[in-house]
Amino acid sequence: MATIRKRGNSYQIDYFDPTGKRVRKSFKKRKVAAAELGKRVSLIAEGRYLDVKKEFKTTLKELLDKYTENFKSQASYKTWKRFCLENFKEYFGEDTLLANIRYLDLETYRNDLRQKITRRGTVRTDATVNREMSCLRHILRKAVEWEMIEASPFDQGGSLILKENNKRLRYLSEDEIERLLRECSIHLRRIVECALNTGMRRGEILNLKWPQVRNGFIYLQKTKTNEARQIPINNDLAQLFKEIRRENQLQSEYVFTFRKGEHTLKGKKPVRKRKGPAPAPEAIESIKTAFGSALRRAGIEDFRFHDLRHTFSSHMVMRGATIKEVQEILGHKNISMTMRYAHLSQEHKKKAVNLLNGLTASQKPADGKCHKSVTSAKPADSSTG
Repeated sequence: MATIRKRGNSYQIDYFDPTGKRVRKSFKKRKVAAAELGKRVSLIAEGRYLDVKKEFKTTLKELLDKYTENFKSQASYKTWKRFCLENFKEYFGEDTLLANIRYLDLETYRNDLRQKITRRGTVRTDATVNREMSCLRHILRKAVEWEMIEASPFDQGGSLILKENNKRLRYLSEDEIERLLRECSIHLRRIVECALNTGMRRGEILNLKWPQVRNGFIYLQKTKTNEARQIPINNDLAQLFKEIRRENQLQSEYVFTFRKGEHTLKGKKPVRKRKGPAPAPEAIESIKTAFGSALRRAGIEDFRFHDLRHTFSSHMVMRGATIKEVQEILGHKNISMTMRYAHLSQEHKKKAVNLLNGLTASQKPADGKCHKSVTSAKPADSSTG
């Protein structure tokens, strides 16, 4: 009879295999033990328990190759997951059997990541470490689904995800915005202006196409949260789009483009270096180098492109927009993400109230002292004696 019993801080499954051999194995979590016991009982019932298990012969390389085959079209795979896979091969060894990767190995890998220096000479942030560990967890979970291992080693212990500090709220002042825009080339300036007027993410802006711009709105279908959203176009952005349309004559489906051989002067229209017919405009794929250079020239430190999204939200709130309105435009699923801007609204309310300073000053007595008001007169003595 198959059972689960608690032994100390673990849970032990106990059953007899088809040969009559008693099998006992411990797990740290009851739900993992129950799932494993159920799986083994099912295998016994189906007569497949004694089959050669894939976990004893599947290597990490085979799993990563299968993962690449199934997820190489993912946007995240192209931008960062493929680098994670290379890190896994280098650390664990591509010929390592999946069955030999234990929870301790995962925890050690995470701790090594926290101390690993980046190419810029800085220590990795908790968010960067979590992203890589989440990728590894997803890979091993798929290995279970693909029957390459029986259970993920992640299930043998506590969560390896670090607690992140998501309270960062860096945004540009109006002076910093002016300095940044002044140092941007014309192509970069237009992208930055779009970010400041919409709160869109970098990928959403670079992939923006003209059919998405209509009826006074930007219609986004492919978003980070996989939920469509509509962003109103203000007058400044509408004027910018008209200018781009006039220059490019809709020769590209992408809104933000450049032409090869085109020189972009700061604050001016693009200039062709070479004579002859201009090549067709192409989508802009990356602005990382140009944006970093513009920040350095403007003397702006500790700032990322994503912080333009914070800048949009902060100035929206400071100019009277409600938290709910900002949430809908940003596409936050949970309003708690948007509440980080609430204190900005409170500060401006305080400033507004301070406009009343002096309103009651004229009501003070001439001598400047406060006098007690007489609320009732002392009753007269009614005695006649």
